[in-house]
Amino acid sequence: MDSYTGPRVAVVIVAAGSGTRLGAERPKAFVTLQGPTLLERSLHAVRGMRRAADPIVVAPAELLAEAAELSERASGRPVQVVAGGATRQRSVAEGLAVVDPSVEVVLVHDAARALAPATLFDAVVDAVVERGYGVIPGLPVSDTVKRIGADGIVHETVDRSALAAVQTPQGFPREQLLTAYALAESDETDDAGLVAAAGFRVDVVPGDAHAFKVTTPWDLRRAEELLTGSRSPRIGSGSDTHAYDPAAELWLAGLHWPGEPGLAGHSDGDAVAHAIVDALLSAAGLGDIGGVFGTGDPRFSGAHGDVFLTEARRRVEEAGFRIGNVAVQVIGNRPKLAGRRVEAEERLSAILGAPVSVGATTTDGLGFTGRGEGLTAQATALLLG
Repeated sequence: MDSYTGPRVAVVIVAAGSGTRLGAERPKAFVTLQGPTLLERSLHAVRGMRRAADPIVVAPAELLAEAAELSERASGRPVQVVAGGATRQRSVAEGLAVVDPSVEVVLVHDAARALAPATLFDAVVDAVVERGYGVIPGLPVSDTVKRIGADGIVHETVDRSALAAVQTPQGFPREQLLTAYALAESDETDDAGLVAAAGFRVDVVPGDAHAFKVTTPWDLRRAEELLTGSRSPRIGSGSDTHAYDPAAELWLAGLHWPGEPGLAGHSDGDAVAHAIVDALLSAAGLGDIGGVFGTGDPRFSGAHGDVFLTEARRRVEEAGFRIGNVAVQVIGNRPKLAGRRVEAEERLSAILGAPVSVGATTTDGLGFTGRGEGLTAQATALLLG
């Protein structure tokens, strides 16, 4: 994720519904979709946002432990999970009750909209920050809409140019949303209805066709088909730079390089492995190596690159992708890669289960790497649905 010093953001993910219309044996958010659950896929989107956001999951009381486990797995860190209420509105209120007071922007998202992309979350936050009031995503209504009576008789044709099919995440300044819930006198079908009833402005911004709600078995099949048949390839890039440390051993591209100065770092400093991990996580919308592995985690102190690569591959595949190929270039004066290029490619390809190409270049004496102070690795990864 990009470093960000703007308003703090929280995302309340509503996963407490029973989902009876889906016909599954489990509550809807806990139904799997090509591997991960709907809840996990929604959390993947939150994790892929440009801004670090605090997720809060509202789940059925009897499934809090499972929800916490799934949420931590999807987010890479513990997530606050609270029990939902008798209605969606009551469930959102339970989530809002634990939002940190320092949060300025709150998004509310239905876990059932599991394919809503991280870019939609970003767009809603951007609009709330820019405008200072509520923003909801919506799509134009394409079908002709009729107003009918209880007897089924058509009374009028509704002007669809003035209609929008509303989605989530819906975003609001925190204080406006809290005020709206405090003033609520009846149940509304969405959070925007409550906020508007409290007298606050709400705008519609362009939604995303992938943010449809999984409600029926047909919706679930549609989501499965999108994931397996028509999801576009995803490309991510990553880079890593380390200074030389003559006191350390050199590990690079998953290989040990005896006699070469090592690279300074919390782990073994394998810049090639780290750049590849960043590229994979970026392509999958799962954040970056710092957010996932953190230098403060003692488990990764001195760990070799294969540990990070293996875990990155697991997370990418768990998110429903497979690695197409990876290309990485090393920029530096040493070590000389030519003699071990094939060995490095074979090692990395075996770890990732996909072709990896390794290249090398120098900067003709210019800059940090040209002066022989360290090296940089840049990687690009292609993921397939």
